[in-house]
Amino acid sequence: MSAPAVPDSTTLPGRLARIPSGRRTKWIVLAAWLIAIVALGGFAGKLNGAEKNDNIQWLPGAAESTQAYQLGQRFGGSDEVPVVFVYERTSGLTDADRAVAAADVSRFASVPGVSAPGIVGPVPSKDGQALEVLVPIPVGHGGWNTIGATVGQLKDAAGPPPPGLTMLPTGPAGYAAEFSKAFKGIDGTLLYATAAVVIVILLFTYGPMLWILPLLAAGGALSIAMSAVYGATGTGLTVTAQSAGILTILVFGAGTDYALLLIARYREELRRHEDKHDAMAVALHRAGPAILASGTTVIIAMLVLLVAQLNSTKGVGPVCAIGVAVALLAMLTLLPALMVVAGRWIFWPRHPHFGTADHTATGIWSRVGTFVAGRPRTVWIGTGAVLVALAFGMTGLHDDGIANQDAFTTTTDAVHGNQALARHFDQGTGSPVIVIANSAKMQEVSSALASTPGIAAPTAAHTSGDLMQIQATLTDAPDSAAAGATVDRLRANLHRIDGADAKVGGDTAVRIDIERAAAHDNRTVVPIVLLVVMAILMLLLRSLLAPILLTLTVVLSFFAALGLSTLAFHAAGFHGADASLPLLSFVFLVALGIDYNIFLMSRVHEEARTHGTRRGALTGLSATGGVITSAGLVLAGTFAVFATMPIVSFAEVGLVIMIGVLLDTLIVRSILVTALSLDLGDRIWWPSRLTRRTDPEAEREPVAALN
Repeated sequence: MSAPAVPDSTTLPGRLARIPSGRRTKWIVLAAWLIAIVALGGFAGKLNGAEKNDNIQWLPGAAESTQAYQLGQRFGGSDEVPVVFVYERTSGLTDADRAVAAADVSRFASVPGVSAPGIVGPVPSKDGQALEVLVPIPVGHGGWNTIGATVGQLKDAAGPPPPGLTMLPTGPAGYAAEFSKAFKGIDGTLLYATAAVVIVILLFTYGPMLWILPLLAAGGALSIAMSAVYGATGTGLTVTAQSAGILTILVFGAGTDYALLLIARYREELRRHEDKHDAMAVALHRAGPAILASGTTVIIAMLVLLVAQLNSTKGVGPVCAIGVAVALLAMLTLLPALMVVAGRWIFWPRHPHFGTADHTATGIWSRVGTFVAGRPRTVWIGTGAVLVALAFGMTGLHDDGIANQDAFTTTTDAVHGNQALARHFDQGTGSPVIVIANSAKMQEVSSALASTPGIAAPTAAHTSGDLMQIQATLTDAPDSAAAGATVDRLRANLHRIDGADAKVGGDTAVRIDIERAAAHDNRTVVPIVLLVVMAILMLLLRSLLAPILLTLTVVLSFFAALGLSTLAFHAAGFHGADASLPLLSFVFLVALGIDYNIFLMSRVHEEARTHGTRRGALTGLSATGGVITSAGLVLAGTFAVFATMPIVSFAEVGLVIMIGVLLDTLIVRSILVTALSLDLGDRIWWPSRLTRRTDPEAEREPVAALN
């Protein structure tokens, strides 16, 4: 095969390809990145402190629970979250037990960060086996980090319990403290674990030296991306621990994907060009459009999340878009400059010397292509049937939220405390329903509260001007479906009172409002993402039929991944799934999964213009099979890091994306898409000119004999 011509430096693509690969300009690129990292990298460490992890921060402003929270600020203490300390002796409390609990109340009042006047208790249970103490903690701007620190101080302040008496923290602040503990140091853990995954896979793929350069480029990109996201928080962007964690994974995963595609093409061109600068210029010119299209697809798909109602979901979009944009820029500028500076020796011990043979044409993916080519229709129908069968597993998915006691992969003190609380007290203790209404309707509102099933006797009302606030305890666990139904009944009863303008808030109300906003986001975001993906594919491939088929294959892959993941959830003992799981998984798998189709089909399209689609499909598979498989393993491996976390919602997101990427890489892209391309031939490019090829000679060669 003759060497591709070096890009014309008089054209815009040629000039752009020459900047990071030029003899002098590569040093300018390296200097620019170094200056940016030094100047901006210091802001990256501030991102963790800018996170907002309270439930109320995730909600849209129109949610009733959000309005109740905002109105409740007039009464003070609206940002207080109670920790419930449960003292339990199943054989019956002693006088010493009661004295210890009473002494603890005095100690709790002196702990910094505690709203001492609001402490309630010790309150005895009816069975005489337990006491409860409620300690309100003002959250401020620190979210669960503040709560976690204060709960820790309260536990340290408590006196030693007598033998046989247990004391455990639970309630909203108790669970928040557990989340704070689980997320402590998570950014560093994710960073090191992700870097380790990338290093191991690159070591197996390219040998002992090359991994250094993609890792340096990804590390620089992550530093700039985190700094940029921190700067965006000043414009109102909501960043949560979830979106910050995904940012780390995505920059390393997607960035390394783009790096692998460029490196594979660069290695190919080093065998065709004696000068490394020319080889990189050609590699950028040929692989750059596919990489750019892939990154742009992910960026736009992420930005579509801005139409979501949930602030947490809405915030994930810009955070991830910024991360992918910076990673894309790094892999198209910083990495090429580093590769050219390093030269051929970085591929040691398998140097791609000028004039040596490229063995991808006789590798494993070439043999897979030959097998598929013998019976393409049978292969794509059979593969599609298997994926449809896997998709049926999602019928067992319950994505209506995860109860607090099921939110961790291990049993925590807050879970044990909640179980003790449920044995002796009303399960809604510590998580009251909060009603804000016009004080002129106090009698009607109080009557509606008292007559609503599932509501215990409300506390006394507090007034502030023309508003009143009433708190009431739920008889069911605040994170249960029964409690959610009670809140719905209460809202219906209160909304029928003319002039009350009642708003129902509290933890349970926040929970059901999050679930409903997530359902709205699913209906809104999914079709927009699909249209965006198809539009970009149509522009890249100049076809209508191919983009539609490719999008359908990725959607099928998503449903199969969700079905298989649901079976994995049950096997792991997970109960339920977060309401945002299907949407986030869909956006990531469709946006990232389409990357591999772009990598493959852009090469098939390039080859089809000369050799026809059937031969182009086999050449594209053999040329990109290895690098796409490596890229898929990197991305799956990085998201698998999530699956090791002690928080079920994170583990579930990691499992779905890991399984989806592996399905897409190993089955959908390599087998299903290749079989469709071979079966349809040039028709797949309809209605472009490739459909009406005038030189059928290339298609007369027996497909099985091409390799």
